[in-house]
Amino acid sequence: MKQEQVQDFTRRISQSNRGALVVIIYEIIFAYIKDAEEGLAGDNYEGFKEGLAKAGRGVDELIHSLDFQYEISKDLYSLYVFVKESMAKAVIKKRADELAGAKEVLMNLYTAFEEAAKQDQSTPLMQNTQQVYAGMTYGKNNLTETFQDPETSRGFFA
Repeated sequence: MKQEQVQDFTRRISQSNRGALVVIIYEIIFAYIKDAEEGLAGDNYEGFKEGLAKAGRGVDELIHSLDFQYEISKDLYSLYVFVKESMAKAVIKKRADELAGAKEVLMNLYTAFEEAAKQDQSTPLMQNTQQVYAGMTYGKNNLTETFQDPETSRGFFA
């Protein structure tokens, strides 16, 4: 994953609520799967394995966040296990086409969680973070983001 993507995901996570955080995790998984496929296309098997391992850690995070008080969590768990198994098969067989079913499942879930996140009006999970305003000014070839209140303490309060 490129450094710009990491910075973008970090900024978005710091500003997100619960619903948006799940959507971001899916996007991170997709980015790592893309990295893995690019690695395999470039005859970089280690890059392929690393990309799928990182994507698998994203799926693990989704699994650990399931609340089994709800019936749908059992269905989601089964789908996440299928995705993890597909990733393992792809690594063993050294073939990216083994990921087709997993990507389809993830994309369907991503679309559903994206719609649910639009309805989530809760406050951001992280408090005491800098506010980011994008679009206030523009650079020659890029959008400049402005951070507000740089002088304030953003640490933990004891």
